[in-house]
Amino acid sequence: MSKKAAAKLGRRDFFRKAGLGAGVAGAAAVGLSASKGNAAVPDKAAAKGEGYRETEHVKKFYELAKF
Repeated sequence: MSKKAAAKLGRRDFFRKAGLGAGVAGAAAVGLSASKGNAAVPDKAAAKGEGYRETEHVKKFYELAKF
């Protein structure tokens, strides 16, 4: 094998390994960040029944949208 062929194989191997390493690092980062999630805290207004209110502008929207 000539020196040119050996140099090309080395460069190709480098890029293969660099791509594989970047993929593994990305997967590890996603895995670590997904495990640190916080639980949702319920809204106090929703618990009291003060969530959705059909106000005048909402009624107007429904009228214009023909719902």
